Amino acid sequence: MVKNADPIDISSMTLAEIAQAVADKRLPPVAQWNPPHCGHSAMQIKADGTWFHEGSPIGRPAMVRLFSTILRREADGGYVLVTPVEKLDIDVDDVPFIAVEVNSEGEGRDRRLAFRTNVGDVVIAGPDHPLRFVQFEDGPRPYLMVRAGLEARMARPVYYELAQLALDEGGDPVGLWSDGAFFPLEPAA
Repeated sequence: MVKNADPIDISSMTLAEIAQAVADKRLPPVAQWNPPHCGHSAMQIKADGTWFHEGSPIGRPAMVRLFSTILRREADGGYVLVTPVEKLDIDVDDVPFIAVEVNSEGEGRDRRLAFRTNVGDVVIAGPDHPLRFVQFEDGPRPYLMVRAGLEARMARPVYYELAQLALDEGGDPVGLWSDGAFFPLEPAA
């Protein structure tokens, strides 16, 4: 069962400590649960990562973290909250999570980037957790695969930090390596 502990602070941790924290976290097996659909949850996740129920923000971070552990992306692209006995739709404006912190260790091909989301997930970018950049009218938006189709959009300061790391390395194309995978910081054509 998932513990509702306070989110960890990755800013002072080594990547080895972060990797261990990721390995220690156990999530419910939502992919294995196939209960009947029971309707809509009356919940919404706004583009800024704020969770709402019946139009009011959910003010308890521990409650949001708990709900985030039973969130699942369906094959049709929709989102549901799922337990062993029920499945409820949830509206998601963009993606469900926001990457609010990044920790970089190493340089070039040896770099590893660890991210913490607004709900306390910790993810090391790499082949199983890729970064992608999508061009919108207001500029590029960076995303990180957190788990099983659930993504986090980078908070602006995190994106700027990534961009500065990439510019400091001076590669062509501009991008970053993490856990053996290269991620260009330009949106795919």
